[in-house]
Amino acid sequence: MHGVTGYLAEGSRVGIRHYTHEDGAEFVARARESKALHQPWLFPPANAAAYTSYAGRLIEDPTKAGFLVCERDGGGIAGFININNIVEGAFQCGALGYGAFAHAAGRGLMGEGLDLVVRYAFGALGLHRLEINVQPDNAASIALARRCGFRLEGFSPEFLFIDGAWRDHERWAITADMIRT
Repeated sequence: MHGVTGYLAEGSRVGIRHYTHEDGAEFVARARESKALHQPWLFPPANAAAYTSYAGRLIEDPTKAGFLVCERDGGGIAGFININNIVEGAFQCGALGYGAFAHAAGRGLMGEGLDLVVRYAFGALGLHRLEINVQPDNAASIALARRCGFRLEGFSPEFLFIDGAWRDHERWAITADMIRT
């Protein structure tokens, strides 16, 4: 467990920080406990080797930024939010992916964490736009995007290959000028 030091941003109940290789054991244990919550939408790494590869990409690849949402009371990992496909230049955009762990689901921790990541992305990372692509039947993920101020922008048929098939996705987005102050 990690203390409150090292957070990139903090809310009343959570802080966000980057992944470390030392988080592997806790992350994998939480992913295994959360399999029923995540599937068929999400398949986070569920063993040490997969976590090492996954975290390594998030730590080393400049087109990605990975964040762990940690409870300020004890520092346990409540979930994760990743910004993938970061494009700079005129676009200044990234694609968000996220997941709560079962012990933290339904407690509002991910909403607070997503708000922190969005503000960090628009501040420290200098991005202008963030997108979330979510399968239409994933009600919890859509509710989180909506609660955090994202707007529905469209529908993409057969957008991502997940769980053995090309899946339709709704496109949600938020821009820096939409942030609630």
